[in-house]
Amino acid sequence: MRREGLPRALYRLHTRRLASLVTGGKSVASVEEAVRDIPSGAKLLVGGFGLTGVPENLLRAINASSVTGLTVVSSNVGTAEHGLGPLFVSQKIAKVIGSYVGENEVFEKQFLDGKIEVELVPMGTLAERMRAAGAGIPAFYTATGAGTLVERGGMPQRYASDGSRKVEVESVPREARTFNGRRYILEEAIFGDFALVKAWKGDTEGNLVYRMTSRNHNPAIATAGKITIAEVEELVPAGSIDPNDVHTPGIYVDRIVQGTRYDRIIERLTIAGETSKGSGLNEACDAF
Repeated sequence: MRREGLPRALYRLHTRRLASLVTGGKSVASVEEAVRDIPSGAKLLVGGFGLTGVPENLLRAINASSVTGLTVVSSNVGTAEHGLGPLFVSQKIAKVIGSYVGENEVFEKQFLDGKIEVELVPMGTLAERMRAAGAGIPAFYTATGAGTLVERGGMPQRYASDGSRKVEVESVPREARTFNGRRYILEEAIFGDFALVKAWKGDTEGNLVYRMTSRNHNPAIATAGKITIAEVEELVPAGSIDPNDVHTPGIYVDRIVQGTRYDRIIERLTIAGETSKGSGLNEACDAF
């Protein structure tokens, strides 16, 4: 069946149900198999906030592969050791679309050295741009960023690689309109070639349950990829999860894999009465 003329949700239901009937489920044996067809230059939507709800196993498998030139969309860039950090160390990422970049010194250096392009987006806007993609909404108006550089453009997105810190690529202006006396700017939906999410529990049909704050951006991201890959802490047979407990229906998930090595990582430890230490970018923001 051709995709043209079909509503997005109906197309996904048709094709994914057929795939499920052929294979007997969506579970795969390993994370390496789950990411096997991600090519160089792909656009990845990656779940998580800080180091919570991050698909660490999928990211490790991608880092061990030969892909390069990735565009990554995520609320944050992790740390040098966790989350997206190792992919920066391996120089597999060419562009980042995200919101918070204050804990990763490797990312900071690559950005200032002109090795990667960075598009900064207000976090609520970023989440809505991905949710809109999953809902089939191509663009929407928001008051967030109106009257700032987000609207006017001119934010540095890429520096020269010769060490001069000359800005080579700047953000572009947004279209603006006034509704009910308030100014709004137009933001486009963000679609991905692949969406990588992490859930607490999932079944072999791809139904997902997130736990507490690990839910964060994962539900929206799961709907916005052409191919959605989920890793879970516990993989159970189809029918084991009460439908009322499902956060992401299996219609949105193409592959699911059992993850391992779920260490409880604290991104930035702060103890009462002490000052925590972050990266140079983070300290500069604190001082400002």
